[in-house]
Amino acid sequence: MTDLGAVVVQLKQERDKLDRAIAVLSGLSGNSTGGGGRRKMSAAARERIAAAQRKRWAKFKAKKTR
Repeated sequence: MTDLGAVVVQLKQERDKLDRAIAVLSGLSGNSTGGGGRRKMSAAARERIAAAQRKRWAKFKAKKTR
């Protein structure tokens, strides 16, 4: 039978390695979520979206009057 003390030491070392790996991976995933603030949209993009919406409403209202 092997020395249980040596097995315990080896398992603790492996646990420490896994804890460090988990900490690194947790740090990486925390940065990729984006987190704060609203996304900024240019004035041109807002105008394109508004124009498309106006076009959709005009199409909808045209069908409604028929």
